[in-house]
Amino acid sequence: MKTLFIVNHPPYGTEHAFNALRLANALSGKDDQEVRLFLQGDAALCAKRGQDVPKGYYNLERMLKIARSRDVEVGVCSTCMDARGLSDGELAEGLERSTLDELADWTIWAEKVLVF
Repeated sequence: MKTLFIVNHPPYGTEHAFNALRLANALSGKDDQEVRLFLQGDAALCAKRGQDVPKGYYNLERMLKIARSRDVEVGVCSTCMDARGLSDGELAEGLERSTLDELADWTIWAEKVLVF
């Protein structure tokens, strides 16, 4: 099954992004599953390198690292990055800026699209 996650919510303050990454990581660990993740809007900030959260609190940078280690493709909306002052050098390891055209291609590729 090919599943695309589109995440719009900020990394902290709500648990939408956290729950999207939890599910994406759980699904990517199953046989015959291909997962892609697109971060747009405030979710682009989930991709920021060097997140320092209180001990015992979830860290979305680490969760994205797990996703990448499971071959989850992650796109970060370039327009959303620019609007939030997030540069390429500030992206977490293994993450790259992406485009709306790539999101359109991924949407066509997907058998399921989940939006958080």
